[in-house]
Amino acid sequence: MKIIYFSLDYSPHDHRFLSALSQSEHEVFYVRLQRGPRQVESRPVPENVEIVQWAGGQKPFAWRDLPHLVLDFRRVVRKIRPDLIHAGPIQTCAFIAVLSGFRPILTMSWGFDLMKDVYRGWAWAQITRYVLRNTQYFTSDANVTRDKAVFYGMNPEKTVVFPWGVDLEHFRPHPAPRTPHGFTLFCNRAWEPIYGVDVLARAFVKVAAERPQLRLLLLGSGSQGHLIRDILSNGGVLEQVTFAGQINNADLPRFYQMADLYISASHVDGSSVSLMEALACGLPCLVSDIPANKEWVREGENGWLFRDGDVDDLAAKITQALENRKLLPQIGQNARMIAEERADWRKNVQKLLQAYQEAT
Repeated sequence: MKIIYFSLDYSPHDHRFLSALSQSEHEVFYVRLQRGPRQVESRPVPENVEIVQWAGGQKPFAWRDLPHLVLDFRRVVRKIRPDLIHAGPIQTCAFIAVLSGFRPILTMSWGFDLMKDVYRGWAWAQITRYVLRNTQYFTSDANVTRDKAVFYGMNPEKTVVFPWGVDLEHFRPHPAPRTPHGFTLFCNRAWEPIYGVDVLARAFVKVAAERPQLRLLLLGSGSQGHLIRDILSNGGVLEQVTFAGQINNADLPRFYQMADLYISASHVDGSSVSLMEALACGLPCLVSDIPANKEWVREGENGWLFRDGDVDDLAAKITQALENRKLLPQIGQNARMIAEERADWRKNVQKLLQAYQEAT
C-alpha cells in the first residue's frame, strides 16, 4: 500500500511514526507542511521513507499560502497515486488533504488540535467539522480527543484510540535505588502557557523556601522563559533549580532516572508521551487533573492528581509526596506496570497499521 504521511513539522513523534512505517510492508511518502519556527528533531528521516519535495516544508505555515499549498498537494497526489493519506493536525494538514479531493483519508489528532485550536474561533471550529465529516477514519491517543472528534462530526464507528506509547527498553527504571538524600522534581514540558510550567514554578517556591533539600530539574525552553526564571528568582529558590536545556532522546531516560517525582501542570493534553516516559522509568507522577491525565494516573497508586492551575494544591501534593517518600518505590513499580500494560509503542503502533487496512 502507498501511504502519504502528512504532518506539520518533523518532531520526535513524526520520527517514531515514520520509523515504524519504514519497517512495515507499506511504501511511505513523507510530506512536511512547515519548517520551524523551531527545530525539534535532529535525527534524519528513516531510510525507506521518501521525502516529498513540494511547495510546503520550507518555512512556517501561513494561511495566505493555503490556496497555493492545496494546488501543489493535488499535484503530489496525482504523481504518487497513494492508496491512503494519513494526515494531521486536523485544521492544517488534514484540512489540506481534504481540500485536495483525495479519498480515503485517515485523520490523526495531535491532541492540541481538538483540545485547544478548535476553540480559537468560529472558523477553526468550522474547519474541524468540515475535515471530520470528510474523513474516512480517525485516530487519536486518548478517549477525550476521540469524544471531541465525534462531537464535531466524526463517525464513531470509524475511530480508533491508542496511546502513542514509548520504547520500554529505552525508557526503563534505573537499576540502582535512588539516593535518600535530597528530593528532585522533574519537568520537561515546554515553557508555554498551555503546559503550566509557571504554575509549577510558583508551587516550587512555596515548598522549597522551607525545604532546602528540594530540587527542581527543568528541561526545555519557551516563550515563558523570562517569567519562569523571574518567579524562581524572586522566590529566592533559583539556586535549587537546574536548567538543563534541550536534551536529545537518547539521553532523556537518564534525566527521568535522576528524579524522585515527575510533574506536569499542563492545562491541555492528550495521552502525554512525556508522562508515559516517566511511568516507563518507574517515576511516580504528580499531574494536573485534566481528563487525559486521569486516563493514566490513579490517585495514590502510581502517582497523584492536583487541581488544574491550583498552585496551593500542587504545593500541598509535592509536600505530601516528600513526607511519604518511603511509599515512592512501590508507587514507581506500579507506574512501570501501567506503562507495560498500556504504553508499549511496539504493540500500540499495530493498531495504526490495522486502521490503515480498515480505512481502505
